[in-house]
Amino acid sequence: MEAVDGSGWDDATITEQCPAFDAWIVRSGTTITEEWIRQASRLKVVGRAGVGVDNVDLQAATKRGILVLNAPAGNTLSTAEHTMALMMSVMRSVPAAVASMKQGAWNRKAFMGTELFGKTLGVFGLGKIGKEVAARAAAFGMDVIGSDPMMTTEAAERLGIELVDVDAILERADVITAHTPLVASTRNLFNDDSLARCKQGVVIINCARGGIVDEMALLRALESGQVGGAAMDVYSSEPPPDDLRALIDHPRLVCTPHIAASTEEAQEKVARQVTEQVIRALTSEPVLTAVNAMAVRMASQAEVQPYLALAENLGHAAGQLAPGRCSRIKVRCHGDVPRKYIDVLRVAALKGFLQTGWNEPVNLVNAPVIAEEAGIVVDVETFRAETSHSNLVELDLETDDGAFRMAGSLFGDRDGRIVSIDGYPLELHLAGRMLLYRNQDRPGMLASVGALLAEEDINIGSMSLGRNRPGEEALTVIAVDQPIPDEMLQAVADLEGVHRVSMLEFMP
Repeated sequence: MEAVDGSGWDDATITEQCPAFDAWIVRSGTTITEEWIRQASRLKVVGRAGVGVDNVDLQAATKRGILVLNAPAGNTLSTAEHTMALMMSVMRSVPAAVASMKQGAWNRKAFMGTELFGKTLGVFGLGKIGKEVAARAAAFGMDVIGSDPMMTTEAAERLGIELVDVDAILERADVITAHTPLVASTRNLFNDDSLARCKQGVVIINCARGGIVDEMALLRALESGQVGGAAMDVYSSEPPPDDLRALIDHPRLVCTPHIAASTEEAQEKVARQVTEQVIRALTSEPVLTAVNAMAVRMASQAEVQPYLALAENLGHAAGQLAPGRCSRIKVRCHGDVPRKYIDVLRVAALKGFLQTGWNEPVNLVNAPVIAEEAGIVVDVETFRAETSHSNLVELDLETDDGAFRMAGSLFGDRDGRIVSIDGYPLELHLAGRMLLYRNQDRPGMLASVGALLAEEDINIGSMSLGRNRPGEEALTVIAVDQPIPDEMLQAVADLEGVHRVSMLEFMP
């Protein structure tokens, strides 16, 4: 695998080189645009060496089935420690005191500070970094309150954090720190209105993303005294333009040049993590840090992988066997199938189904997008039903030629098998080639089909019969060692009492 350093390339060079690469690894200084993604015909994965991926066009990448990875844990501790360093620097006026000393002054009265102990810290965003900041603040004796739409009250309580809403943080906190991504709901989170609702003299810290703080609103609040002090490591434009000079020069602002993750330990961890994940993605191994594919992240869990393979193979089989054009797929999970993985099983089944008829690569990233564009509705549910199987994954399809259903189960830890097709109980291994047909359940039917196969020197490996009542219609499945030509399939279909002839293939 050849690696090329493109850190010094300009936009024109990157555009020219786009078609040459299977993977990109970038930091925050490079923005991966939709145009570059469109030009990169071989691209399979983008690795972001860091946490935020707002410099990658996720929608364009997802639509193309390109995996986007980040390194969310590599700089967690460095950023949390830098947040605490900035917090203490503001509260104790450390930068101003240092500058005063270096200028030859000795002015102790000018730098009266404030303790962290007993103060209330408000944390916006209780992800990895937010949790680490909260733990360190608690060690200083601060009361920690936090807001995060994805965290439950019980989980916050276990961390010693009081979970509150945004208004409570603004009204109660002495110090507020942000650790959220930059999205529509967090852009300009700190603005004239929100800062006015804070306690008089509040301290604002931002080591997350530029744009979370409305910088002109912060300057106005510093000048009025509504904000007692602030610290920033990130900015809406980097390096900060001249129109931010008044803010940068404000005596109650502590500012650093986007260095929260700039420790030797963090840089090594981030580089190693994103590189390892990119290599795993290129070699079709499970990855842990996909940001545009919940299914890919969940698929990395060992517990779900046998169910994942089962669901994908069921979808692959349904795509070959279901009659007509599909408008809806329902994935139903029963028994011991892990409930927390039902969404990834939905995507896996969809991937398998689409692979049979889509003329572009389908994977766990782009399968939902392709289905949506194709007008296929995909549902998932768990259910309780009488079944002899301890775990069961069932697909219900609605097509313009009627409904179709099939189900599979795990035997042992990893042996997935089909256990029913359209209401016919049978047992099929998910491997090889199979001839399927519906037939009248009467003597001589198998012999007639076998004779036709023998004439073409097609060897039979095994046979399964699914039927509900003797003498009624049956479903026959014959495993064969060689491909069956179309004219032979037609010859089978022309036999009296035989219909719905099809091939099912599970090839390596």
